[in-house]
Amino acid sequence: MLEIENLHAKVEGSEILHGIDLRINAGEVHAIMGPNGSGKSTLAKILAGREGYDVTAGKVLFEGQDLLAMTPEDRARAGVFLGFQYPVEIPGVSNMYFLKTALNEIRKYRGLPELDAMDFLVLAREKMKLVDMDEDLMNRAVNEGFSGGEIKRNEVFQMAVLEPRLAVLDETDSGLDIDALKTVARGINAMRRDDRAMLLITHYQRLLNHVVPDKVHVMIDGQVVRSGGKEFALELEEKGYGWLEETEKARA
Repeated sequence: MLEIENLHAKVEGSEILHGIDLRINAGEVHAIMGPNGSGKSTLAKILAGREGYDVTAGKVLFEGQDLLAMTPEDRARAGVFLGFQYPVEIPGVSNMYFLKTALNEIRKYRGLPELDAMDFLVLAREKMKLVDMDEDLMNRAVNEGFSGGEIKRNEVFQMAVLEPRLAVLDETDSGLDIDALKTVARGINAMRRDDRAMLLITHYQRLLNHVVPDKVHVMIDGQVVRSGGKEFALELEEKGYGWLEETEKARA
């Protein structure tokens, strides 16, 4: 579903990604871990088409299409979803209006009829149950005044409504207490399907106790230096990233 080959990228003239290779098949959940500054969030933003990130080499295919040639809007319509590490607030725009508009854009792109307000409300109420989300949040401005837990619940709720083909979740566990983490993880697990792929970006193994990945990759200095199964995350939790950095230096 997602193929990344020899991806190099710069931010403000400095190269951050130094040749990323990654393949995620439909039905799989992959996790990327790594220390601060390793390029994890840069990779997520490039996949979403954020401005200011310059790809200098390599290719990214999404379901056989050249993802890098698509506008951010067309990526979203085609089924790419990014959960931000620091989601933006949108004052004056209610969650209800924002999500209904986004969903109907996707439905039009796929040749489906738009949902009216009542049909959308029925759908939204069903999806809110996945993350124990309060209905009053639907009428508040997007993320404005939300707590950290509410923001992360809202992200997973948005993903559930939009039904993406590829979900990239950048540090969805950031700032969550254990109860909120379990709730968010339950929502993510409910979205696992044979025709959907997910990429989880996280510093810590604790999320992966609840959302068990098919594969775990470690990024250091803009490269994927090692990959393994779910047990690899436990090894990283025990040893930290330092031992892996030293191992890679020794190999070089």
